[in-house]
Amino acid sequence: MEYEVRFYYANEELNNIIKKLKEIPNLKGQPRTYEKTIQYNHSDERFNFYSKEIDGRFRLRISANEKDTKCKLSWKRRLKSTTETEVNKEEEKEVRINPNDIDNFLFVISNVMHFTTVESYERYRTVFENDEVEISVDEYPFGVCVEVENKSTTKNPEAVVKNWVNKIGLNIKNAYRLSWDDKYMELCEEQGVEKFNEVTFDRPMPSVKKRR
Repeated sequence: MEYEVRFYYANEELNNIIKKLKEIPNLKGQPRTYEKTIQYNHSDERFNFYSKEIDGRFRLRISANEKDTKCKLSWKRRLKSTTETEVNKEEEKEVRINPNDIDNFLFVISNVMHFTTVESYERYRTVFENDEVEISVDEYPFGVCVEVENKSTTKNPEAVVKNWVNKIGLNIKNAYRLSWDDKYMELCEEQGVEKFNEVTFDRPMPSVKKRR
């Protein structure tokens, strides 16, 4: 089970966010990493991942920075209990894939399993972490997301998330409870911007507005 919360900010707030996290003792920063994520749906309508009954995301993610390239397959699903408390509790499973096998894996997903591509997105992710928490700063084409996720296996996961939310000066009541694609769709509708299934930096995008 995964315990996390997310907060969205305007692009111009990125530098201040990174600066604040760098100043916190006992947090180790990782290299800024480019990520491309492709989300698929089941080939059988009975198992539609996007249905209200399942409400899951089946994703292939490729991550690359100056040091290495990684690839993983992940399944993430909102539960009926996800938003019962102030911290999101979601089902998540991950499988690591050898980057050398990406092309073959894509072939199997599309031509053997016949899963259909629903959407994809790119972002840059910078991670700050320790044994308790992983704080990710995600630069989407439409704005910045700060994600606070529990890593501890011995402490209460919700308490860990709340403690670090307070420590970095955020208000948990401002957390966004849904997924990136929900946020993107909301912004497109609010700002009258065309919605794309491929959310990339070279396309016209809506934007998260700076809070006053």
